[in-house]
Amino acid sequence: MLTFRPIRPEDDAIVAAIIRTVMPEFGADGPGFALHDPEVAHMCAAYSAPGAAYFVVEDELGQRVGGGGVAALEGGTPGVCELRKMYFLQSARGKGAGVALLRHCLAVAKELGYRTCYLETLTGMDQAIKLYGKLGFQPLCAPLGRTGHGGCDRWFALELT
Repeated sequence: MLTFRPIRPEDDAIVAAIIRTVMPEFGADGPGFALHDPEVAHMCAAYSAPGAAYFVVEDELGQRVGGGGVAALEGGTPGVCELRKMYFLQSARGKGAGVALLRHCLAVAKELGYRTCYLETLTGMDQAIKLYGKLGFQPLCAPLGRTGHGGCDRWFALELT
């Protein structure tokens, strides 16, 4: 069984390693991808800011196998958050943690006062795209805000009601 909890400082190195492992699996290791964001090395500090939250996913042995969070969309409209850095090691995929964590992140975003959740991804992340659609995210024709993730070619948003 996979569980999740808020990130702690001792999670930083492992979460960074997960992000650096998963993104190249999908060809997302070049310029313009979240892999190169400065916050990757300091996730706990980055998500301790007001309006932000990040959660670590653990397996039944307590091993950290994924994570995901929300924060204000950089350069975006007030009231819009971004789903950020939601990645799972291969061993954790297909076990329902993605849908559970995404629902939790959306509930937290709503509690934080956001009205819309935005996300960026790329062609080839088929299971993730399927999950977003299942939870009601609508495709967009162009990116929002200024995330610096020019490598992403798929954008979605969900009104938080």
